[in-house]
Amino acid sequence: MGKEFKVYTKTGDDGTTGLVGGSRVKKYDPRLEAYGTVDELNACLGVVRSYEIPEEIKLLLIQIQNKLFNIGSRLASDEKGQTYTANLVIKNEDIEVIEVAIDQFEEGLPELRNFILPGGELSVAQCHMARTVCRRAERRIVEFAEQTPVQKEIVKYINRLSDFLFVLARKLGNINRVHETVWEH
Repeated sequence: MGKEFKVYTKTGDDGTTGLVGGSRVKKYDPRLEAYGTVDELNACLGVVRSYEIPEEIKLLLIQIQNKLFNIGSRLASDEKGQTYTANLVIKNEDIEVIEVAIDQFEEGLPELRNFILPGGELSVAQCHMARTVCRRAERRIVEFAEQTPVQKEIVKYINRLSDFLFVLARKLGNINRVHETVWEH
Protein backbone atom coordinates (compact mmCIF):
# COMPACT_ATOMS: atom_id res chain seq x y z
CA MET A 1 0.00 0.00 0.00
CA GLY A 2 1.25 3.51 -0.86
CA LYS A 3 1.94 6.44 1.38
CA GLU A 4 -1.14 7.97 2.99
CA PHE A 5 -2.20 11.27 1.43
CA LYS A 6 -2.66 14.14 3.87
CA VAL A 7 -4.20 17.50 3.11
CA TYR A 8 -1.64 19.29 5.25
CA THR A 9 2.03 19.06 4.38
CA LYS A 10 3.49 21.67 6.76
CA THR A 11 5.81 22.79 3.95
CA GLY A 12 3.97 26.12 3.70
CA ASP A 13 4.45 27.01 7.33
CA ASP A 14 7.38 29.22 6.35
CA GLY A 15 5.19 31.43 4.15
CA THR A 16 6.09 29.75 0.86
CA THR A 17 4.28 27.37 -1.44
CA GLY A 18 5.47 24.84 -3.96
CA LEU A 19 4.83 25.24 -7.66
CA VAL A 20 4.23 22.53 -10.23
CA GLY A 21 7.83 21.77 -11.12
CA GLY A 22 9.24 22.01 -7.62
CA SER A 23 10.34 25.60 -7.01
CA ARG A 24 9.00 27.52 -4.02
CA VAL A 25 7.73 31.10 -3.91
CA LYS A 26 6.30 33.41 -1.26
CA LYS A 27 2.56 33.12 -0.75
CA TYR A 28 2.08 36.75 -1.78
CA ASP A 29 3.84 36.24 -5.13
CA PRO A 30 1.86 37.66 -8.12
CA ARG A 31 1.71 34.12 -9.53
CA LEU A 32 -0.22 32.96 -6.47
CA GLU A 33 -2.47 36.01 -6.62
CA ALA A 34 -3.28 35.04 -10.21
CA TYR A 35 -4.03 31.37 -9.75
CA GLY A 36 -5.53 31.89 -6.29
CA THR A 37 -8.07 34.30 -7.74
CA VAL A 38 -8.86 31.80 -10.50
CA ASP A 39 -9.48 29.25 -7.75
CA GLU A 40 -11.77 31.71 -5.97
CA LEU A 41 -13.67 32.22 -9.22
CA ASN A 42 -14.01 28.47 -9.61
CA ALA A 43 -15.54 28.27 -6.12
CA CYS A 44 -17.98 31.05 -7.04
CA LEU A 45 -19.09 29.04 -10.07
CA GLY A 46 -19.62 26.05 -7.80
CA VAL A 47 -22.03 28.17 -5.77
CA VAL A 48 -23.91 29.19 -8.94
CA ARG A 49 -24.16 25.51 -9.87
CA SER A 50 -25.70 24.69 -6.48
CA TYR A 51 -28.84 26.72 -7.28
CA GLU A 52 -31.90 25.45 -9.13
CA ILE A 53 -30.77 26.35 -12.64
CA PRO A 54 -31.26 24.53 -15.94
CA GLU A 55 -29.20 21.35 -16.25
CA GLU A 56 -27.59 22.44 -19.54
CA ILE A 57 -26.25 25.54 -17.78
CA LYS A 58 -24.89 23.39 -14.93
CA LEU A 59 -23.11 21.20 -17.48
CA LEU A 60 -21.61 24.24 -19.18
CA LEU A 61 -20.44 25.57 -15.81
CA ILE A 62 -18.74 22.23 -15.08
CA GLN A 63 -16.95 22.48 -18.43
CA ILE A 64 -15.84 26.03 -17.53
CA GLN A 65 -14.73 24.93 -14.06
CA ASN A 66 -12.53 22.25 -15.62
CA LYS A 67 -10.95 24.90 -17.87
CA LEU A 68 -10.35 27.09 -14.82
CA PHE A 69 -8.51 24.19 -13.17
CA ASN A 70 -6.39 23.93 -16.32
CA ILE A 71 -5.67 27.66 -16.18
CA GLY A 72 -4.77 27.45 -12.50
CA SER A 73 -2.43 24.55 -13.19
CA ARG A 74 -0.71 26.43 -16.00
CA LEU A 75 -0.30 29.52 -13.83
CA ALA A 76 1.02 27.39 -10.95
CA SER A 77 3.73 25.82 -13.12
CA ASP A 78 7.31 27.01 -12.99
CA GLU A 79 9.57 26.54 -16.00
CA LYS A 80 10.13 22.86 -15.22
CA GLY A 81 6.43 22.34 -14.46
CA GLN A 82 5.36 23.65 -17.86
CA THR A 83 6.25 20.23 -19.29
CA TYR A 84 3.77 18.60 -16.88
CA THR A 85 0.94 20.99 -17.76
CA ALA A 86 1.67 21.46 -21.49
CA ASN A 87 -1.50 19.58 -22.48
CA LEU A 88 -3.71 21.90 -20.39
CA VAL A 89 -3.50 24.88 -22.76
CA ILE A 90 -6.55 26.98 -23.50
CA LYS A 91 -7.51 26.82 -27.16
CA ASN A 92 -9.47 29.21 -29.34
CA GLU A 93 -12.21 26.56 -29.40
CA ASP A 94 -12.56 26.96 -25.62
CA ILE A 95 -13.11 30.69 -26.08
CA GLU A 96 -15.61 30.02 -28.87
CA VAL A 97 -17.68 27.80 -26.55
CA ILE A 98 -18.16 30.80 -24.28
CA GLU A 99 -18.92 33.14 -27.18
CA VAL A 100 -21.56 30.76 -28.56
CA ALA A 101 -23.15 30.52 -25.10
CA ILE A 102 -23.21 34.32 -24.79
CA ASP A 103 -24.93 34.63 -28.17
CA GLN A 104 -27.47 31.93 -27.30
CA PHE A 105 -28.21 33.34 -23.85
CA GLU A 106 -28.71 36.86 -25.23
CA GLU A 107 -31.50 35.66 -27.54
CA GLY A 108 -34.80 36.68 -26.03
CA LEU A 109 -33.31 38.95 -23.38
CA PRO A 110 -34.59 42.51 -23.19
CA GLU A 111 -32.34 45.01 -24.93
CA LEU A 112 -29.81 46.48 -22.54
CA ARG A 113 -30.25 50.26 -22.45
CA ASN A 114 -28.90 51.05 -18.97
CA PHE A 115 -26.42 49.72 -16.48
CA ILE A 116 -28.14 47.29 -14.14
CA LEU A 117 -27.53 46.78 -10.45
CA PRO A 118 -26.43 43.31 -9.33
CA GLY A 119 -29.01 41.33 -7.39
CA GLY A 120 -32.66 40.43 -7.60
CA GLU A 121 -32.37 36.71 -6.93
CA LEU A 122 -29.64 34.53 -5.38
CA SER A 123 -28.37 32.81 -8.54
CA VAL A 124 -28.36 36.13 -10.39
CA ALA A 125 -26.52 37.89 -7.56
CA GLN A 126 -23.98 35.05 -7.37
CA CYS A 127 -23.31 35.33 -11.13
CA HIS A 128 -22.55 39.01 -10.62
CA MET A 129 -20.27 38.12 -7.70
CA ALA A 130 -18.48 35.58 -9.90
CA ARG A 131 -18.19 38.22 -12.64
CA THR A 132 -16.41 40.62 -10.30
CA VAL A 133 -14.03 37.90 -9.11
CA CYS A 134 -13.42 37.02 -12.76
CA ARG A 135 -12.47 40.63 -13.52
CA ARG A 136 -10.06 40.58 -10.58
CA ALA A 137 -8.57 37.29 -11.84
CA GLU A 138 -8.04 38.94 -15.21
CA ARG A 139 -6.23 41.87 -13.58
CA ARG A 140 -4.03 39.53 -11.55
CA ILE A 141 -3.18 37.38 -14.59
CA VAL A 142 -2.32 40.43 -16.71
CA GLU A 143 -0.13 41.75 -13.88
CA PHE A 144 1.62 38.39 -13.57
CA ALA A 145 2.06 38.22 -17.37
CA GLU A 146 4.15 41.38 -17.23
CA GLN A 147 6.94 39.43 -15.51
CA THR A 148 6.37 35.85 -16.71
CA PRO A 149 5.08 34.60 -20.08
CA VAL A 150 1.42 33.58 -19.94
CA GLN A 151 -0.45 31.94 -22.80
CA LYS A 152 -2.44 34.77 -24.46
CA GLU A 153 -5.55 32.58 -24.77
CA ILE A 154 -5.76 32.43 -20.98
CA VAL A 155 -6.27 36.19 -20.80
CA LYS A 156 -8.82 36.06 -23.63
CA TYR A 157 -10.69 33.20 -21.96
CA ILE A 158 -10.95 34.98 -18.63
CA ASN A 159 -11.97 38.22 -20.34
CA ARG A 160 -14.72 36.47 -22.28
CA LEU A 161 -15.79 34.56 -19.18
CA SER A 162 -16.60 37.78 -17.33
CA ASP A 163 -18.85 38.80 -20.24
CA PHE A 164 -20.46 35.37 -20.12
CA LEU A 165 -21.16 35.70 -16.39
CA PHE A 166 -22.88 39.04 -16.94
CA VAL A 167 -25.09 37.55 -19.64
CA LEU A 168 -25.70 34.44 -17.53
CA ALA A 169 -26.91 36.66 -14.68
CA ARG A 170 -29.37 38.31 -17.06
CA LYS A 171 -30.43 34.93 -18.50
CA LEU A 172 -31.10 33.42 -15.08
CA GLY A 173 -32.98 36.56 -14.08
CA ASN A 174 -35.09 36.23 -17.19
CA ILE A 175 -35.78 32.54 -16.53
CA ASN A 176 -36.82 33.37 -12.96
CA ARG A 177 -38.82 36.44 -14.06
CA VAL A 178 -36.67 38.77 -11.98
CA HIS A 179 -36.99 42.46 -12.78
CA GLU A 180 -33.65 44.12 -13.56
CA THR A 181 -32.99 47.18 -11.43
CA VAL A 182 -31.42 49.92 -13.50
CA TRP A 183 -28.73 52.24 -12.22
CA GLU A 184 -30.20 55.63 -11.39
CA HIS A 185 -27.46 58.23 -11.39
